[in-house]
Amino acid sequence: MLTFLAWNLASAQLNNQPINLPKYDHQPVHFGFTLAVNSSSFRLAMVPDFKTQDSIYDVQASSIAGLNLGIVSNLRMGEHFDLRFIPSLSFSQRNISYTFNYGAAGQGITIKKIESTYLEFPVDLKYKSKRVNNYRIYVLAGWKSAIDMVSQAKVRDKDKDIVKLGRNDYGYEIGVGADFYLEYFKFSPEIKMFHGLSNLLVKDESPFSSPLEKLYSQTFMVSFLFE
Repeated sequence: MLTFLAWNLASAQLNNQPINLPKYDHQPVHFGFTLAVNSSSFRLAMVPDFKTQDSIYDVQASSIAGLNLGIVSNLRMGEHFDLRFIPSLSFSQRNISYTFNYGAAGQGITIKKIESTYLEFPVDLKYKSKRVNNYRIYVLAGWKSAIDMVSQAKVRDKDKDIVKLGRNDYGYEIGVGADFYLEYFKFSPEIKMFHGLSNLLVKDESPFSSPLEKLYSQTFMVSFLFE
């Protein structure tokens, strides 16, 4: 009985909570900005029998934290659907570790740091749950294309100590988040994953490129949207 009374009291308090921004979701278009932390890495595809072709024994990619800054443009498409466009500037770094086998001399590890500055153009379809008081949850899926402003694809061939990447990337992204309606604006924490579909590797005779067949980007991102 006490539990039942406590539950009813809590429900009554929630129902009496003042509703912030009651007309916000009826606006056809609204804008905002986003700050995000990203963790970028690569999915690697190796050439067949690469271990027998040279002294490289293993290749692994690792993620490094980066930063995203973006502008939010949101189009209302109905009670539960929005279309979002968030052009962003992304700073990321990805490391590739090469383990070399030197025979009797043992093994050595060389790490190549690959820095990128992307202009990103994601378009996402957002599905929102029913609003409950001052919050709602949502899921999203969409497509993103990106341009690397510091691409190394055109670096001269004599520079053998880098892994050259193509300038353009594209792929799909999925995510989940929550909208919190505050007194003066809407705050939305969000988790999103991007899977690149473009092979970024520019093949050359570099010992760091030769064992790689394909190289795809992947990113995990935690965003904070203010609208």
